[in-house]
Amino acid sequence: MARQNPCQMPREMPLAHPFDDDKLREECGVFGVIGVTDAANFVALGLHALQHRGQEAGGIVTYDDTAGFSSARRMGLVRDNFTSQDVMATLPGSLGIGHVRYSTAGGKGQTAIRDVQPFFGEFAMGGAAIAHNGNITNAVSLRRELIERGSIFQSSSDTECIIHLMARSMGRKITDRIEEALRKVEGAFSIVAMTRSKLIGCRDPLGVRPLVLGRVGDGWALSSETCALDIIGADFVREIEPGEMVVITDAGVESHFPFRRQKSRGCIFEHVYFSRPDSILGGRSVYETREAIGRELAKEAPVAADLVCPVPDSGTPAAIGYSLQSGIPYAMGIIRNQYMGRTFIEPTESIRNMGVRLKLNVNRALIRGKRVILVDDSVVRGTTSRKIKEMILDAGAAEVHFRIASPPTAWPCFYGVDTPNRDKLLAATMTEDEMRDYLGVDSLRFISLDGLYRAVGEAGGRDTRQPQYCDACFSGDYPVVPADMIDQGFRMKTAAE
Repeated sequence: MARQNPCQMPREMPLAHPFDDDKLREECGVFGVIGVTDAANFVALGLHALQHRGQEAGGIVTYDDTAGFSSARRMGLVRDNFTSQDVMATLPGSLGIGHVRYSTAGGKGQTAIRDVQPFFGEFAMGGAAIAHNGNITNAVSLRRELIERGSIFQSSSDTECIIHLMARSMGRKITDRIEEALRKVEGAFSIVAMTRSKLIGCRDPLGVRPLVLGRVGDGWALSSETCALDIIGADFVREIEPGEMVVITDAGVESHFPFRRQKSRGCIFEHVYFSRPDSILGGRSVYETREAIGRELAKEAPVAADLVCPVPDSGTPAAIGYSLQSGIPYAMGIIRNQYMGRTFIEPTESIRNMGVRLKLNVNRALIRGKRVILVDDSVVRGTTSRKIKEMILDAGAAEVHFRIASPPTAWPCFYGVDTPNRDKLLAATMTEDEMRDYLGVDSLRFISLDGLYRAVGEAGGRDTRQPQYCDACFSGDYPVVPADMIDQGFRMKTAAE
C-alpha cells in the first residue's frame, strides 16, 4: 500500500502537536464498553482522551435490542462530531466501540468517509463491528487474493481485509471467525470488536500495539491507553496480553490465546512519544519513564549550559529529568500557542512563511545571552529542529545544544506508525556530526539504545539476541517481516549495517 508524505495533510486538519510536519504520526486509537447505560457517551469520552492518536476522523458503533446496530462516522475531531444530543441519540445501547483515525494505510490526508472505522459486517450468525489499531503488513497480498476470489472492497483500509476473511471463514461463532481471520494476517494489531452481546479485544502475538482492560461500574471497557479509562471513571484492571483474545459478556471476561505464544515486543516508541504522559504502560507511568529518559540522557550527554528547555509539549518530562540529573535549571524557554486549533487563516505568502512562529514563541527575556539545552523527543527530517534553533538564536541565545530523548530514527515503521521513506530520515543519510552541522547547533546528542532500555526499566539494556521491545525505527530489527513493503522494493537491514 502506498506510503505518502504526512506533510501532505489538508490545511484544514487540526494538529495534535505543534510540529506535526516533522514528527512520527501516531497510529489510531480504539475504545469499547459493555454493560453501561448510554454506551455511546462513554465511547465518545474515551475517544476524546485518545484524540492524540488520530485526528483525521472518528466513528462509533453501538447495539440496542430494539434499534439493532447503529453507526456514526465523521471526519474531524471527536469534540466537533460526537457531543451533540442529535448525534448521540442515534446511537442507543449499552454496548459500543469506537475508533479515532490517522491513516497509515490508504491515502494519507485524503481520508474518505468509507475508510472511517469501525467497520461493520452482517454474517450468517449476526452482525459484527470491528476497529483496528496497527498495520497489517501483508494487506496488499491479502487484498489481491480476496479480490481474485470475488470479494468487493468498499474502502482502502487494511482493516477491511479482516472483515472479508471473517466472511470467508466457516467458523460457527463470530469469535471463531475473528480468530481464523487474524491467524492469516501479519503485522501489528490491537482490535476491539462487538457482536449483539459481546465485546471482544485482541492483541497481536508480539503485543506491538497496546490494549488495556478496565472495569466501569458493573460493565467493562477496552482501550488503547489507560488515560481513556480515567476519563470515564473506570478502574484499570490489566493489560491485554500479547496474543490474547478476551470475550466480554454480561457474565464476565473470558480469556483465550489463539496464537502461538511468543516473547512480547511492544513498541518502545509508545514510551517515548505516542502514549499520553498520564497513561500507564507496561506497569510504569509514562511520565515517569520519560523523566527517567531525560536523566539517562543527562548521564550520557552532559554539557555546560545555563538552562534546560523542552520543545513543547512532548519534550517536557525528559527536559525535567535532564535538569534534575544535571542540576542545570529547567525553564520554559519556548511557549506554545494553545489556540492553534483548526485552520489558521494564511492569506499571504509572508504569513505562510512564518511557519513554526505561528505555533510557538521564544521567551526572549529568559533566553538572551544564555547557553540553552533544548530537549526534544525525536528528530525525523530535522526541518523543524532547524527552525527552532534559528528562533532561539534570533532571541539572543549564546549557544544552542540539542539533546534528543530517543536514539536516531533511521528506519521506517510498518506497524501502524506513519514515517517517511528511509531516504527522508535524517539519521539514515547522515552521521551524528553531520546532523549537528546540518541543524547548525553547537552540539547534538541522542540517547543510546541501551540508555533508552535502561530508562524503560531494563537494567541490563537491550538484549541484542532477543530484544525486549520493537525498536525497528532505531535498529532496523523488524520483528515481523514487512512483506508488502519488501515486494515494493524496501531493503531490510543487512548484517554489515
